[in-house]
Amino acid sequence: MTLLTRASPQTLRLLALALALLATILFFATQIEGYLSPRMFNRISTSAAVVLPIAVGQAIVIMTRNIDLSAGSILGVVAYMAGQTLSSMPDLHPILAVLFCMALGAALGAINGLIIAWGRVPSIIVTLGTLALFRSFLVEWSDAKTITTASLPQWLVDLPSANAFSIGGLDIRVTVVLALAAVLVTGLALTFYRPARRFYAVGSNPDAALMAGINANRVVLTAFVLAGAFAGLSGFLFLAKFGNITVVAGLGYELKSIAAVVVGGVSIMGGSGSMIGVLMGALLVDTIDNSLTRWAVVSEFWRDALLGGLIMAAVTVDTLASRQLARLRKGGSE
Repeated sequence: MTLLTRASPQTLRLLALALALLATILFFATQIEGYLSPRMFNRISTSAAVVLPIAVGQAIVIMTRNIDLSAGSILGVVAYMAGQTLSSMPDLHPILAVLFCMALGAALGAINGLIIAWGRVPSIIVTLGTLALFRSFLVEWSDAKTITTASLPQWLVDLPSANAFSIGGLDIRVTVVLALAAVLVTGLALTFYRPARRFYAVGSNPDAALMAGINANRVVLTAFVLAGAFAGLSGFLFLAKFGNITVVAGLGYELKSIAAVVVGGVSIMGGSGSMIGVLMGALLVDTIDNSLTRWAVVSEFWRDALLGGLIMAAVTVDTLASRQLARLRKGGSE
């Protein structure tokens, strides 16, 4: 009880989320044969690596009291155009390929940011529109052609199975390291870099931020540019993981990113949240998604419906547990 009363609300929330993740893993371990295996670990970790950067960008946007519904479409555009570029330029250095993807994503994110920040149009309206516009652009640009693994350079084809290091018999892929680097760099910036703290200030109280001399429009624009850049990084990881890219690439990833962020404790009202929470939220959402794919009890038709239900249940449990722990903390301090 003493530890609970001394812990901060954010720590209590992360504890509740960790318990929800552990409960999910233990449940599916009893339902799926060979669930606790290195193969399943690689399946979930590499899948979460694709979601994680886009969730990081989504979190930054939500911290400013906005939302980005176009993130999945940006991912799709970047994945397809990066595939085209690497097909025609197979000798392009991997680092340049990653930077190209992030720059393209940032440019698309800037379109959202400019309209929202200076056009004063609600983000949900703008990004709902660009969700359709970016996807329509991809359909026209692709001319119904598919990017295939055979057309991609060998280093990219080999990337998903490339190991960075191993821990206790579990292989940590290079793509996982890239995603974790995005979380680490962003988390450190939000903690120690003063300009990055302005995302919290604008989302927490826009009027007070304005009175403090913070240019809210610039902060919101920066948030959407970063969200686009991280969606571009996810686009690169998506291309590496799947290889065959069609016009539906990234479809639904905006919802997965929002789910990961909200489950991870980033307030939809802005002004709060942490990258550790986003990481855990992405792991929980992808653990549920990948586990349902292998759970024979659930048909493919009901998988998305049950995924949504489990996500809502996880959010509810997380919220109730956090409130209860906060109540215990408050009672212990009296």
